[in-house]
Amino acid sequence: MKLAVRTLMTAVIGLVVFGAVVFGAAGTLDYPRGWAFLAVYAAFTNVIGVYLAVKDPALLARRIRVGPQAETRPAQKALISVFFAGFVALVVVSVLDHRFGWSHVPVWVSVLGNALVALGLLIDLRVFRENSYGASTVRVMEGQRVISTGPYALVRHPMYVGVLFLLVGIPLALGSYWGLVVSLLHVPLLMFRIVDEESMLRRDLSGYTDYTQSVRYRLVPGLW
Repeated sequence: MKLAVRTLMTAVIGLVVFGAVVFGAAGTLDYPRGWAFLAVYAAFTNVIGVYLAVKDPALLARRIRVGPQAETRPAQKALISVFFAGFVALVVVSVLDHRFGWSHVPVWVSVLGNALVALGLLIDLRVFRENSYGASTVRVMEGQRVISTGPYALVRHPMYVGVLFLLVGIPLALGSYWGLVVSLLHVPLLMFRIVDEESMLRRDLSGYTDYTQSVRYRLVPGLW
């Protein structure tokens, strides 16, 4: 019960803050693309929350422990701080772009953007179904084992593939092409997080080095 209440409070507070950023930057509540994006984002994140609450509450408890204060590695604390600030900048720039007409994004492109947001979150849900150790923070837990099935048979960090879809989908959903430029700035941060995470996994997780030899690519098959 405590976990359910905590999860609900986290979801509500997060949505209120997210909405305040979107409509604050828009300067108006008359922003249909903003409402559509928030509806899609809220719907699919709640699908994930309900699934985890029913099927894997331990993972849900780990997932809601998020942010720089939850990280144990100094590099990750700094990285997540920058990433969160960059994410807010991504949303604000995208909304300001639409508000002031810096770029003109057709409605169908915003619909596509929302589809990419949904896809990114569904990829993460698929990852959670496969990997009960998928916490929001970089750490190795007691009893953790290497997962090499499902999406982990394709790339070593499929959860971050979902993040890539979000980074592309969010600015398009909000009606912005310039936001994609801000999204690109997140890619080096994501790569650094992965490299630092893998250094820990190679050291602390038995069998991970062998796994990296059988699954060559970290994020994008054939590229990296």
